[in-house]
Amino acid sequence: MSRAHHLADAVSRRRFLHTSAGLTAGLIGLVSSGRISAADRAAVEKQLKTLSENPFNGEPDLQALAGAHITPLEHFFVRSHGPVPEVDAASFRVRVEGLVDQPLELSVAELNERFPQHQAEATLTCAGNRRTEMNAIRKISGVAWDAGAIGHANWSGALLSDILKAAGVKPEAKHIWFEGADPIPEKDGSAAPFGGSIPIERAMLQQDGIPGALLATRMNGQTLLPAHGFPVRSLVPGFIGARSVKWLNRIVVSDRSSPNHYVADAYKLVQTDTPEERAAQLPIYEFAVNGAIAIPKPGASFKAGMVEVAGYALPAGRPGCVVEQVSVSIDQGRTWQNATLQGPSRPYCWRLWTAKVPVTPATTSLTVRVRDSLGNVQPEQKPWNFKGYLFNSWHQAAINVE
Repeated sequence: MSRAHHLADAVSRRRFLHTSAGLTAGLIGLVSSGRISAADRAAVEKQLKTLSENPFNGEPDLQALAGAHITPLEHFFVRSHGPVPEVDAASFRVRVEGLVDQPLELSVAELNERFPQHQAEATLTCAGNRRTEMNAIRKISGVAWDAGAIGHANWSGALLSDILKAAGVKPEAKHIWFEGADPIPEKDGSAAPFGGSIPIERAMLQQDGIPGALLATRMNGQTLLPAHGFPVRSLVPGFIGARSVKWLNRIVVSDRSSPNHYVADAYKLVQTDTPEERAAQLPIYEFAVNGAIAIPKPGASFKAGMVEVAGYALPAGRPGCVVEQVSVSIDQGRTWQNATLQGPSRPYCWRLWTAKVPVTPATTSLTVRVRDSLGNVQPEQKPWNFKGYLFNSWHQAAINVE
């Protein structure tokens, strides 16, 4: 049995990893209520809609997202599965172990000074973005995200590939596991860390200057806020947010995908909640082509004439894939008008868009549809799934026209 098999057998999917001493290394304490600290709340909640308090989850108004290509931190959504840990960056460590020649234990200073620092613009989106729309089709549990569980940032930090090369990856390695310092309470009183996992090919990818993954310590030129993963998080361009683990303190190189609950059970496209169906499905990795209308607000009233429309468009999270076209309809998709794309065209990155369209009293809604360079197009209807993941049908905003 390989060393990775021993690791996998030793780690329960829903139990605290007793082998992971790094889970508590540098951990000064936890916000016992599961709420963000007062200082952090002031920084990231000022203009976020609170969707859950414990743990805190919040998203901005869509209108705020249309205001800037780089999303300001106060408008960047927050997704947490457990309490936000309070950590001391000086004593915090990231351990690298598993199928490596030389296990590593790296401080934040070593991550920043020992390894070359790289920047990467990338859009981060929750797999549950727009869940409320799928919930209208058939009830779904989970955070009731509108279309604001998305944001675009300039991330900086060390390349995961550089760190893996320093550790010496063994030939049989196939997956990279991430674990965070946020033990999530269980019903039986135990705790398990949030975890992610990516194929090693993505971890080592370097295409057109875009890293396969970063160990990010800065966001938009600033030190990460606690709610966004201070002092270090993984950032995997093109993958759903669940694969970019916050408060990262353990990396395991393995020959198999992580057994962590959030890889092995959650974040999969299933029609039921049976163990058999979950086990049969692969984890979600890449995000899907998507787009939304941010302006005007749903329910807005206008006089007949020209109306300004704006929003965001996201290509599928595949290497080399970019937004190619955004179209807007005033008649539920019978006819379409091309929007004007703004900002640079890059893989793993959204583009904002604007359009001016004529509306009449017969106009009851505005609709957007996005197409990317690989031919992926937002569908008119998205099939329902049990968790409400990757909802990307045409996005509509109801309006009233006099």
